[in-house]
Amino acid sequence: MGDRVGAAVVWDPALLGYDLGGDHPFNPVRLELTMRLSRALGVLDGVEPVAPEPAGDVEIGRVHRPDYVAAVREAPMASWDVGHGLGTSDNPVFDQMHAASALVVGGSLAAARCIAEGRADRAVNLAGGLHHAMPDRAAGFCVYNDCAVAISWLLDNGFDRIAYLDVDVHHGDGVQTVFYDDPRVLTVSLHQHPATLWPGTGSVTELGGPGAQGTSVNVPLSPGTKDAEWLRAFHATVPSLLGAFRPQVLVTQCGVDTHVEDPLADLALTVDGHREIYRTLRDLAARYTDGKWLVMGGGGYELLRVVPRSWTHLLATVLDTDIPVETSVPVDWATTVRKLSPDVVLPSVMGDGVDVAFQRWGGGREQPVDTVIRDVRRAVFPLHGLDPDDPRD
Repeated sequence: MGDRVGAAVVWDPALLGYDLGGDHPFNPVRLELTMRLSRALGVLDGVEPVAPEPAGDVEIGRVHRPDYVAAVREAPMASWDVGHGLGTSDNPVFDQMHAASALVVGGSLAAARCIAEGRADRAVNLAGGLHHAMPDRAAGFCVYNDCAVAISWLLDNGFDRIAYLDVDVHHGDGVQTVFYDDPRVLTVSLHQHPATLWPGTGSVTELGGPGAQGTSVNVPLSPGTKDAEWLRAFHATVPSLLGAFRPQVLVTQCGVDTHVEDPLADLALTVDGHREIYRTLRDLAARYTDGKWLVMGGGGYELLRVVPRSWTHLLATVLDTDIPVETSVPVDWATTVRKLSPDVVLPSVMGDGVDVAFQRWGGGREQPVDTVIRDVRRAVFPLHGLDPDDPRD
């Protein structure tokens, strides 16, 4: 990192206002508990959080249509069906919906500005990562697509090659849609196979529009995929594509609903695996984007046992204060969680006790994940001048 500024953490308790209510799985308690755990472990010592401002209509309008923004603003007062995917079980209408959603977008814009203005090489908005929102509708718990707005802003503020990596269990469909015809943005999503999980998109054949072939990359993984297979697939596809694309900044959506305990999906990763993924992303930013790394949260619905530990590791990785997986979970934090949920059985340490070593693709033993690796490489690599069958590429 040299003499550069390190990392910025975007946070304000007002971000907890993005609350879909009731028993909705997208519960902001996961953010509150993550920040508490990070503080208890000293991850945020000496860090002055960056407080975001709500994004204005001009910035939201980079991605979203005016009639949709108007519908979001009016929905809490409306007595009719406002459409646009609002008022569904996935995206119920809630009080101050526009203001809360605009603040999430403002958080990712604040992180992007920190990087563009040279105030930080890395910046993180855990409340962001709302990657399913479409230009004209809400989808998958997401009202406004902060990821896409931040990328659009970066394209107008000093960057013309951006790589977006999405490691959420669900396909990053909204971001892919917005930039499908834009050769300046490489979108890569590793997710559970679309035949087995909403939103049903993200197949290998979705490669980008006519002028952007190869800039949309999808790695669909079978239910039950574990850390070692996930990492094998990632390392067999992503680093080579970054090397060929030469991005100036790495934007990552770091949903943790890939965990084996997540109630909404079927991959089988662990907190140890998540930590390894974050460390890999940090290494890739150092190698390919001169350290410039914009980080957002995303999904994750095991609210007490998984998300706070995984995202504390994410914050620690961004801040270069890495936490060993054998670190004990602080007693005070555990006491707080038990007050919220007296019956919860909490882990005692910051990992799941799993070995995350994996065998790299291209040498020796075949594994079930190799079919998708070959499919992705053969579909995408030639479009970047890479040899799909050469392990060195």
